[in-house]
Amino acid sequence: MVELLILGLVQGLTEFLPVSSSGHLVILSKIFNLSEQIIPVTLVLHLGTCLSLVVFFFRDILKSLRSLKMIFMIIIVTVITGAIGLSGKSFFESLFSSPRIVALGWLITAGVLLATKRFMNAKRQHLNIKDAVILGLVQGLAIVPGISRSGVTVSALLFRKTDKFTAFQFSFLAAIPAILGAALLESGKINFSIKLNWFYLGGGFVISFVTGLFALWFLKESIRSAKLHYFAYYCAVIAVLTLLFIR
Repeated sequence: MVELLILGLVQGLTEFLPVSSSGHLVILSKIFNLSEQIIPVTLVLHLGTCLSLVVFFFRDILKSLRSLKMIFMIIIVTVITGAIGLSGKSFFESLFSSPRIVALGWLITAGVLLATKRFMNAKRQHLNIKDAVILGLVQGLAIVPGISRSGVTVSALLFRKTDKFTAFQFSFLAAIPAILGAALLESGKINFSIKLNWFYLGGGFVISFVTGLFALWFLKESIRSAKLHYFAYYCAVIAVLTLLFIR
């Protein structure tokens, strides 16, 4: 199952880069015909990238745990995102079978990323409750495949005139509970009677972890050099390719 290793590579790179990992996994699962196995596969790969997130932001996580304000804001983000995800669960799940929806999501992501060009020099470093509420709403909408969670959440904070590094950091700190919560919900759907190659699945986990670390570093550097909008061109191209060739 070399496909699992490829999925691990793609998941690690796209989970944190603003190009939508869910969109890529939907398309690749159709190409590789992994529809039956996609839930356990995506669960393991998401756990790999979540571990890379914890490792990359470990010091920031410890610092956040000492701030009641930061904890409270992350809770707000998580509650709002969770409410959107749970209330629209059936609707969101139905979207994962449609490549056209994925393509539309990529086009939305492209438009949002292009708009960040004007906001990369903002200086506000102190976040507030309104920022948390907006981030929770945006993160909830990013459940739609093709809409990049990292892309729209970082962008939303930039549009709020937040410093680009503050936007990057808070976007991902607030993502940890959401990613773990989603993984916990999906674990209940696993059919252990499905035959899986656990060696390759473990390899996918390791690859998604390592590439996740690289993707976080690369995104941080892209934001530092004010080139976040470059990812919009990739999203637009892959959206068009999906519309043309994937059914």
